Amino acid sequence: MRKLMIAVGGSLVLAAPLANADILGVGANVSYWDSDFSGEVVNKGSAVDIENDLNMDSDSNANFTAYFEHPVPVLPNVRVNYTSISQSGSGEIGLEDFDVIDAGARVSSDLDLDQLDATFYYEVLDNWVNLDLGLTARKFDGELIVRDQTNTANVSKTTVDAVVPMGYLAARFDLPFTGVSVGADGNFVSYSGDSLHDVNVYGQFEIAMLQLRAGYREMAIDYEDDDDKLDVELSGPFASVGFTF
Repeated sequence: MRKLMIAVGGSLVLAAPLANADILGVGANVSYWDSDFSGEVVNKGSAVDIENDLNMDSDSNANFTAYFEHPVPVLPNVRVNYTSISQSGSGEIGLEDFDVIDAGARVSSDLDLDQLDATFYYEVLDNWVNLDLGLTARKFDGELIVRDQTNTANVSKTTVDAVVPMGYLAARFDLPFTGVSVGADGNFVSYSGDSLHDVNVYGQFEIAMLQLRAGYREMAIDYEDDDDKLDVELSGPFASVGFTF
């Protein structure tokens, strides 16, 4: 992590004198993400496959983003993002026990994952080619509850809670005089056997203050918190509507 922080911090220092917004800018958007879910959850050394064993389906994946850009030299711009993911399903534990639940048991499951990002970034380029570079502090909380449908006293609870620093990179290409643009942005980190990435690519149409966007998002979490571990991936299309001022 220390090497990552040094690399990102050095990049920010280099970018700071080069990049400032010409005027104040404020924007916000909300989006819906239709994602597929795969991977496994580990509790005290026992693992369960969330797709094959728990048969989880997407209930709702909501996302909110807001940003503030300014022309003040050196000070970074600010972007806040909140993502709420809820999954549920009914399935059957595989050939090995999972925590307090026996192999072969019919189960119902709920998984909730909330994450809040605070991103501080600079605009390295700001014309028809836009390039942002920054650092994100991500707070995420994950909880998986698995209930034995036959023996209702057997309930497994797996939790992961962390604050993680991540590098942030965003690029957008505008087609002049059309309101159309294409872009991508993402957060990345890998250290001490843990890794996270969250990337989306999109097409965008902007008219007046209205901003419409559609694209594809992929998020992967491989993180261990004491005896509990999440090793999951979500990916799928998204659509958003937003306003800029």
